[in-house]
Amino acid sequence: PAEPTLVLRLKFLNDTERLARVRPGDTVGALKRTYFPGQEQQVRLIYQGQLLRDDAQSLAGLHLGHLSVLHCHLSPPSVAPAAPGTPGPRSPAPAALGVGSLALPLFVLLLALLWYLQLQHRHVFTATATTCLAGLTLLVTFVAFAMYRR
Repeated sequence: PAEPTLVLRLKFLNDTERLARVRPGDTVGALKRTYFPGQEQQVRLIYQGQLLRDDAQSLAGLHLGHLSVLHCHLSPPSVAPAAPGTPGPRSPAPAALGVGSLALPLFVLLLALLWYLQLQHRHVFTATATTCLAGLTLLVTFVAFAMYRR
């Protein structure tokens, strides 16, 4: 007797779906080879929150029903490292070090110097100058966290 076929819903991250006709005796690896030829290593199948790692596992062992949903994640293909001595793809040039990237570290260094002077030479700093220095330090702290939090 012919083995019954199941229809599975292959759902992708962008909410598109494909229908897959399989037999319960088929394996996870056979499903990948059939519906993702050449991409078997990049595809990850997830069923009920579990990553299906074993390509030899049968679909019947997963207790899949008609129209069960398998979530699919396709990773970008990995670039194989070039053999030594062979020209590979050129790596992008490092970004130029601009004044903008140095502004915040220089400003922090300047603030540290001002605080050092304030602690060593209190008689030179008025209460207004110390308050302004504290406010400026808070402002620079917020800017630094906002810039480097990305």
